[in-house]
Amino acid sequence: MKSVLEARNINKYFRDPLPFHVLKEITFQIYQGEFVSIMGKSGCGKSTLLYILSTMDTDYEGELFLGDENLSAKSSKELSVVRNAHIGFVFQFHYLLPEFTVLDNVMLPARKLARKTLKEIESDAMDKLQLLGIDNHAKKKASQISGGEKQRAAIARALINEPSIIMCDEPTGNLDSKNSDTVFEIFKELSVEKGISLLVVTHDQDFADRTDRIILMEDGRIIK
Repeated sequence: MKSVLEARNINKYFRDPLPFHVLKEITFQIYQGEFVSIMGKSGCGKSTLLYILSTMDTDYEGELFLGDENLSAKSSKELSVVRNAHIGFVFQFHYLLPEFTVLDNVMLPARKLARKTLKEIESDAMDKLQLLGIDNHAKKKASQISGGEKQRAAIARALINEPSIIMCDEPTGNLDSKNSDTVFEIFKELSVEKGISLLVVTHDQDFADRTDRIILMEDGRIIK
């Protein structure tokens, strides 16, 4: 099975105001098409870990691999390119630009990557919106659609550059149970049918129980 993401002996320290060992010897792999959740009590280090895995935090000890590529020694400029090209993000809050249309919001990461023409990017974005069942809202401003639709638009945006992994921080935290189920089913379909790996930090036990694997954290360590 192909490894998409690997953490090797990751340690993280906060040094201010007092030295604190936040993450301790974190080692695990995520495989292609695997749907994995990270759980643990508040303060256990799971969000800190996600920032490191997503290459947004580079102040750590250990090694991080995306596929066969060691990311640990790369510059922030190189990491920005890797992040935009290979990692999709979905957060608890959708972070759509309210005055932009839904379509324009979805197109943004691809425009930044600039590997395709504007026409190709627009076509890809419409495909993603169709996949998520909200292509009929493409021309509406992001402020005009419902909370559940906004989160689906955020997932479409995460998919636009065909990432090898999508990382999510509490993606159903602001949603009711019906919309949470919809998001789960979308993620499951992406992992099974598209072979996209998903790594989801969540407090929702019901959501986590339905993923392929749960990584349980406590006091900065993986305990299960």
